[in-house]
Formats: sequence, structure tokens, C-alpha cells
Amino acid sequence: QITTVSGNEFLLQSDIDFLILDWFHAIKNAIDRLPKEQRITSRNLEFKLRRSSSIELLNNLDTESKEPKPEHRKSLIFRLNYSASDTNDRNRVKSRLKKFISRRPSLKTLQEKGLIKDQIFGSHLHLVCEHEKSTVPQFVRLCIKAVERRGLDVDGIYRVSGNLATIQKLRFVVNQEEKLNLDDSQWEDIHVVTGALKMFFRELPEPLFPYCFFEQFVEAIKIQDNATRIKSIRSLVKKLPRPNYDTMKILFEHLKKIAAKESVNLMSTQSLGIVFGPTLLRPEKETGNMAVHMLYQNQIVELMLSEYSKIFGSEED
Repeated sequence: QITTVSGNEFLLQSDIDFLILDWFHAIKNAIDRLPKEQRITSRNLEFKLRRSSSIELLNNLDTESKEPKPEHRKSLIFRLNYSASDTNDRNRVKSRLKKFISRRPSLKTLQEKGLIKDQIFGSHLHLVCEHEKSTVPQFVRLCIKAVERRGLDVDGIYRVSGNLATIQKLRFVVNQEEKLNLDDSQWEDIHVVTGALKMFFRELPEPLFPYCFFEQFVEAIKIQDNATRIKSIRSLVKKLPRPNYDTMKILFEHLKKIAAKESVNLMSTQSLGIVFGPTLLRPEKETGNMAVHMLYQNQIVELMLSEYSKIFGSEED
């Protein structure tokens, strides 16, 4: 953040440490190059460097007191106070800043250099699948296997929340590392695994049931005749993009196994519908019919679990 005596403020922010450091040096060097007779006195020029404790690269520059910043946000704040009357000097600094910022590397370049990795959480489903060269995200498969191995009999599976801090830690690991071992002791609480899986679907920019299909599924679930309703839902499911269809099929097959253990885990198809309905399908823009939509969302998931074989089975079935 650059603040002038006249009150103008400019905010430069990046998650990349070396970029922040380059910005600082560019600003400082631009001012150091000013003619001595035009340079403002140290009384009017003050550099105050404040950083989050997570930036280790700037230890030698950090001579001022530290102010706490959020752990997830790495930022560097520069405060430059100088005479508002020296317009020429100010314009020269501004010009250098613009030139420097215009030459900053693009996101694609940083990804190619490995400085920024592709994210799993918060990315579009088809992009995750394209990156992994599959039609079902590997993280989804790993979570399902872990739950089926040690969570089918757990009371309230998918309904009970896991520790949010641990879930966020798992989220970070998934986004940063290629290999993941859910049998590691730090993920021993199965509710952490189920919580992370729900978070993955919740953070999809577009839900597993694409926005353009939402109203069609709602209209289908309203059909009174059960056979016609199932046929309509089946037809819509078959029209979904391949990553959505394959991921949906493996997920609902898994949830069907959860419901089959209802007598032990107390999770019926209705309970699973309540948990997953709003997570898997939602309108692009919320309207006043939120409560009504939620009812339909739950019913759609519940029907697809109850009639799984008819909806996802072959034509002969």
C-alpha cells in the first residue's frame, strides 16, 4: 500500500513473495535515482515495511514492528510519504510502477514454471478431470474408498461434521501435493474425510448438476406419475457432460451403500438427500423460492438413490 501525503493510496498485492520483493526494490530504486537536489528529505520520505510472519524472504528488511496479518494472506505494505508539490517526481515514479506492473508474469507463465500449482478445490470439474486425464477426480475416488473401507458402519456418516481445521488442512494438502494417503493417522477421523468430500462438491464453481439443468430436474421431480418421473430424471442424467455423469454415478453408487447400512449408521436415503441435495444442485441465482428449491433438491437426490439402478442402469435394465 503506497500512501502519499496528499492522501492518494495505491494497493499492490500478490501471493508470490518474490514479486512483492521486486515491487519494493523497484519503488525504492526509482526514488533513489532522483537527482539529489530534487530528492526529498528523510523527514518526508519514510519506508515502513510490514509483513505477515509467513514471509521469510524479507527478514533482513523487516526492521519495523510487526503487525499480525491473516496466515492465508501474504502481503507487503509500503508507505511512501513525500511532498505533494513535486509533481514531476511523483509522475516519474508512477510511470516506472506502471511499466513494472505491465511486465509482471502471467498466471499461465507462473503455472508453467511450477510456482503456482493447479488447484483441486474450487476448480471446475471438467478442468480437474482434464488435468488428471480422467472423468472422475482422483480425490473423489480416494475419499469414497476410505469411507467404504472404514466408515459404512459409523453413526451419522456424512451428517456429523468433522473438525473444520483438520478438514482445511486436508484441503491444503490436496491442493499442494499429488499423492495423498487417507490412511495416514492425521486423517483417522472419517468425518474429516467426508467433510472434505462435501467441501469439494460445495466449492465447485458450477455444481455437479450444472446450472442449466437445475430447472429441468425440478420440473421432472414434480411429475406425479412415478414411472414417468423416473424416466424423465434418467433422460436428464444421460444428457450430462461425461465428467458430471461419471462422477455422479460413482458418488450415488457409494451413497447407496451408505443407505444400505441404515440400521447401523442411521443414514437413510432421506437423510442423505437432506445432506447432499443443496450441495450437489442449486440454482445459479437464488430467488425467494429458496425453501421450495431445497425441498426439491432433497427429493431429487433421494429419488436417484432409491431408483439408482433404473436411472443409471443400461437400457435393458
